[in-house]
Amino acid sequence: MTTTSIPGTAARPFGRVLCAMVTPFTSSASRELDLPAARELAARLVDGGCDGLVLNGTTGESPTTTDEEKTALVRAVAEEVGGRAAVVAGVGSASTAHTVALAREAERAGADGLLVVAPYYSRPPQDAVETHLRTVADATELPVMLYDIPARTGTRIETGTMLRLAEHERIVAVKDCAYDLFGSTKVMGRTSLAYYSGCEELNLPLYALGGAGCVSTVANVAPGAVRGVLDAFDAGACEEAARLNQLLLPLVELMMAAGLPGAVTAKSLLDVPLRAPLQPASAAVRSGLRAALDALPTP
Repeated sequence: MTTTSIPGTAARPFGRVLCAMVTPFTSSASRELDLPAARELAARLVDGGCDGLVLNGTTGESPTTTDEEKTALVRAVAEEVGGRAAVVAGVGSASTAHTVALAREAERAGADGLLVVAPYYSRPPQDAVETHLRTVADATELPVMLYDIPARTGTRIETGTMLRLAEHERIVAVKDCAYDLFGSTKVMGRTSLAYYSGCEELNLPLYALGGAGCVSTVANVAPGAVRGVLDAFDAGACEEAARLNQLLLPLVELMMAAGLPGAVTAKSLLDVPLRAPLQPASAAVRSGLRAALDALPTP
């Protein structure tokens, strides 16, 4: 990663407001990867205030895309917004060898960084989790954002493991979905790891505690509103930040806490197809989502 091409600093290596971007598919029965739509969406998100885009993650429906599609998506988005925004490629899998291969392909495709989740399903102990993450970080020259989301992986990246991994020169950030502000604050206080909230309702609280920013699914449809909360806080207008955050919460709740995956709710608002096993939201859910989005003030 070249620092001149990324709107970040040592404290915010990938910028401040990152979007966990959906993966556009065509409306054909085969639901093929739609690279022109991906380019268009990426440009619109960056123009709307996103400092970076995280591809091939949970919201990007990564379990349903092939390795070749993941690489093609990274290449297309890097060509479209490279130099204007950080392009972070999700490369996590249950296999260390597979994760390393995905990381190397993402580097060749033009990614600026890697998002690496703890290996899932097998639920390895902490020493194995640490070895896996170090191995991936050693595999390329790209900076790494660890992805701590135990609700999906079944395994937490525990505090002690985080402290040791922070010593690795290329492990620079964490996407924090652990719902443990106490633990996150301890690690932030003892390391230089940049913590990005991956839980929409904690974007402002984690930021106020010293976080670097957020990786937001809601930013797919409301990048300006997500950014506006952090902008107000940075300007010293804490009450305004809280007010804007409150205005955003109804949409956050419907998109992220109403029983549907974020990919489903985001794509409902963007009107783009999903891949099975995910299915479109009902007409009633779509109507509620649209009303909540339309109720947001214009940034």
